[in-house]
Amino acid sequence: MPGILNTFLLLLSLAASWWCLWAASHLSLGFALVAVWLFSLMSHTPFALMHEAVHGVGCASKRCNEMLGIVCGWAFPTSFSMQRVAHVGHHERNRTDQELYDYYLPTQSRLMRNLWLYFGNLLGLYWWSIVFSNLIYLLAPWAYRSRFFVQKLAPALGFGPYVADLVKLPVIRVWTEIALAFGYQAIIFYWLDLNFLGILACYGAFAMHWSVLQYADHAWSARSTRDGAWNLKVLPPFRWVALNYHYHLAHHQHPQVPWYDLPKWVDHAAPQPSFWRIYFSLWKGVRPAPPMGASADLAFLFPSANKPANSTANQ
Repeated sequence: MPGILNTFLLLLSLAASWWCLWAASHLSLGFALVAVWLFSLMSHTPFALMHEAVHGVGCASKRCNEMLGIVCGWAFPTSFSMQRVAHVGHHERNRTDQELYDYYLPTQSRLMRNLWLYFGNLLGLYWWSIVFSNLIYLLAPWAYRSRFFVQKLAPALGFGPYVADLVKLPVIRVWTEIALAFGYQAIIFYWLDLNFLGILACYGAFAMHWSVLQYADHAWSARSTRDGAWNLKVLPPFRWVALNYHYHLAHHQHPQVPWYDLPKWVDHAAPQPSFWRIYFSLWKGVRPAPPMGASADLAFLFPSANKPANSTANQ
């Protein structure tokens, strides 16, 4: 019964995140740093569960699935309705010209694309931009839905198609979900007697990890909406905490398969680059975009595999 399992995992991960936040705010530097690191890992569990709810496989019943997604959104913090629309859009636009952060098109500035890649994906601003935009929606929904934000600012930040979809959602529902999410954050801040430095360290670490992972499982893969992803190779404990989120190619090929069944759909004969191989390759910057339909850039990821073997001349 996925609902019982996923609800248990959500409660367990939330409790773990509370301890990490408290430890980062109250314990000595060494323990605080460990707590920050653990928080950056454990916070992927609620997000992965929200991802399950987005695809309707978090719980057997629709009402339970909605509730699971909304509560998971509190930990991010974000609106579940917004996340669902954005993620469905991701499946539709994956590796198209509208969602291509590792390459740049002939009409785009290489410098600007590198700035988006470095600051957005590698330094964590992707997560911060979502949280701050949700805060704008909470305080001034009219500003989020304004022509300037939708047609000027969002496209300049690389989120144009997504924001155009998000503003079509019912305002009251989205506003309520965001208010509940920030309300949850305020309650645990007061209840656990947290300080801003501890919170900033925890969420800053999570922002970097989450933002990298959102594109490490796509970078340099095939330019295909269905096959443009990787089944990343990571140590099993890290994959378990993220509920097999690293098996992202299997997910894109079979989006209705729940997290605990994804390993059955992984083709282990296909290339499986490690998370760290992708991560370090992204620091080399964006590259000219191949055409839609191009295969994965294995020569760039595995340059040593394409070097001819040394041979000795006949004596």
